[in-house]
Amino acid sequence: MKNLHFKDFFWNSDLTSTGGYDTLIQYLNDGKRTCKEVEDFMKARASIEEKYAKDLLGLSKKVCGHNEMNSLKRSLDFFKLQTEHVSLSHLQMAQSMREEAKKLEEFKEKQKEARKKIEQQMDALHKQKSSVFKKTMDSKKTYEQKCRDKEEADQNVNRNTNTNNTKHMEKLYSKAQQAKQNSEEADRLYHQNVITVGKVRDEWLKEHVKACEMFEKQAMERINFLRNTVWTHLNQLSQQCVTSDELYEEVRKSLEQCDVQEDIEHFVNLRQTGEKPPSPVTYENFYSGQRSPSVAPPSRLPPPITRRGPLPDPNDNDSIYSTVQDAGYSVIQY
Repeated sequence: MKNLHFKDFFWNSDLTSTGGYDTLIQYLNDGKRTCKEVEDFMKARASIEEKYAKDLLGLSKKVCGHNEMNSLKRSLDFFKLQTEHVSLSHLQMAQSMREEAKKLEEFKEKQKEARKKIEQQMDALHKQKSSVFKKTMDSKKTYEQKCRDKEEADQNVNRNTNTNNTKHMEKLYSKAQQAKQNSEEADRLYHQNVITVGKVRDEWLKEHVKACEMFEKQAMERINFLRNTVWTHLNQLSQQCVTSDELYEEVRKSLEQCDVQEDIEHFVNLRQTGEKPPSPVTYENFYSGQRSPSVAPPSRLPPPITRRGPLPDPNDNDSIYSTVQDAGYSVIQY
């Protein structure tokens, strides 16, 4: 199938008409507007991603499992850390989107500047073409009128050939001669204007073809650039999904290392208060004087005040809940 080109389909039968050219300019202006719309869309999406990233970063700093311990503590800390990484990746994506939008803006302005010179030249040619064509048509009307005047003067001479009024005949001959000169001068001017408008037309034809070729090239570049820009935008979104999933997968791996029984045993070993339950309370009759041999007599002194033991030593091997075995792991600082 033969390719269609601007230079073959945007002409007009009327020499002074600019309909085809105007249609191309409207198409290019619509394309420029599309570039601006895509640019604004990407800037807006970048702002959304940036706000989301900042909100997510703030969320990653909130307390989550602060009182937990051992393997679940490590997993929750890692969960917050990876959430922070997700927020940073969204922030980076927002910056990348703004860079792509900037490229689109620069492309749009570059095309605008390239078209400006062509449009100015074509506008000047259109004005010249219209002016010369109008002048030619006016000279044609004058030429036709002068020819009619000559014919009328010749007819007057012919009609009065047999008259005896010599003075009147000389006057008619003089008018006929003047009409002939006027028609010849009008013919010369008309012919000269036709040649001039022909030259202007030839120049305009060449420039119109060049403009069509340049406009078609710009349209192809614009469509290709917009397609690639949107494609890159989608790749950024897809990559963000992949990055987020990879970060979340690290959290899932950490959760796989979370041992429920180990955490229970860790808590028992760290906070145990005794292995024996209290002895059963027996009944003692005040009047019988009998005392259970297995129960010591109640003390008359007030019970001693018990105090909380010393804080656990941070270097104690039992307090492993604040450390992580993985070399690449770091606990978020509050």
